[in-house]
Order: sequence, then C-alpha cells, then structure tokens
Amino acid sequence: MAGKNVYMRFTCSTGDAMGMNMVSKGVQNVLDFLQNDFPDMDVIGISGNFCSDKKPAAVNWIEGRGKSVVCEAVIKEEVVKKILKTDVAALVELNMLKNLAGSAVAGALGGYNAHASNIVSAIFIATGQDPAQNIESSHCITMMEAVNDGRDLHISVTMPCIEVGTVGGGTQLASQSACLNLLGVKGASRESPGANSRLLATIVAGSVLAGELSLMSAIAAGQLVNSHMKYNRSSKDVTKLSS
Repeated sequence: MAGKNVYMRFTCSTGDAMGMNMVSKGVQNVLDFLQNDFPDMDVIGISGNFCSDKKPAAVNWIEGRGKSVVCEAVIKEEVVKKILKTDVAALVELNMLKNLAGSAVAGALGGYNAHASNIVSAIFIATGQDPAQNIESSHCITMMEAVNDGRDLHISVTMPCIEVGTVGGGTQLASQSACLNLLGVKGASRESPGANSRLLATIVAGSVLAGELSLMSAIAAGQLVNSHMKYNRSSKDVTKLSS
C-alpha cells in the first residue's frame, strides 16, 4: 500500500520459459477479474515497478526473482598457491575489504562481488537471454573463508534473482540455440518442467564463482594491470593502420 494505491507482486511458475510474457497475460486476466469485483478500482497500469524488472531493487535482492542460486566450492591450498599465485589469507582479507566493506561504503545494492555482471552478461548474450535483465540477475554476494585449519579456501556466490529461460525469445536464434544445446539445456524439459532453466541458472552461478575466484586472485597477487596489458592490448601499431 502507498496511500490510495495498491501494488501487487505476482508469483508464478513458468516452466522453462523466463516467463514475463506468460505472467503478463495472466496478470491481465487477474486485473480484469478484479475490475468486475471492484468497479470503482482504477487500473493505472499492468506494471507498477514492484516486479521489479530491469532495475536494481531491494525487493529482488531480498525476495528473489526468477531463480535463486547458491554455488560453493572448496579450493585446496596447493591450487591457491600454484595456480592462483596467492594465498588463502590474502583472498579472505581482500574479499572482506573489497566485496563486503568496500561495496557497503559505496552504498551498493546487490553488488557485493568483484565482477559478476561480466560473466552474467556474456552468458546471457550467448544463450539468448534478455541482456537488460543482467541488472538484477547480476545481484550477487561473494563470500570467502579459510577452512580445514586455515589451509583451504571456501568460496561461495549467492545470487537471488537469476532470470533465465531455455525456450522462447532469443533462445530460438540459431547461435544461441546451439549454445544452449552445448550446455545440455536446450528447449523445455518434458520430464520435469522448469528443470532446464534451473540448470542454466546454476551454470550461470558456477561460472560467476569461477570468475570471482580468477579476478580476486589476480588482484590479491597484484597482477591485474599486468595481465590486462599483456592479454588485453593489441601488439599492432594502430596509428599506422589508420593511415
């Protein structure tokens, strides 16, 4: 309630579709039904932004929207040292000061992570999702702690509103359909409706976890700028190319 206004948030099962169009059709029928019961009610709009779609909102962060996923892993001490070139204590401290405290200082809403949005955007475009929904789908809190007597690293990502589907919309495009097929989640699951989209959401979360581990390790090891200069810069003289 807000004064004389009522904002309703509908919860629906949409199978393997992301489902916004399905929900809109259902909501329209609900509003028509309510209009008959309450003839003096004015329907201002089918969407009142309490959904909340394509914008950061606390209601999505707290209540969830789409799929809510938690992904976790234990990274052995030798992997942290030999592969990631850092140590467990450094990663735990960096995560606390950057992803948690730093994001709080910035007043972040759902942005308690290093770069979840990079991974979410890439997968969304590759698999035919709505890129604009990257905004709320990238809500993520990354947690790290030392386990097994401080030797190993426990890392987790919690993502409460991953909005994905494996049927409809951009999933029908040739390249995007091929990517979904590679992941084993193309189309609708006949045995368990919604299973394919749920699996895709877990793939997104798992990929985000890997991306968080990679970037955080590079920062902890002081290698972020060096790696950018080495792998993200052209060796060609662009001034000669332009002339």
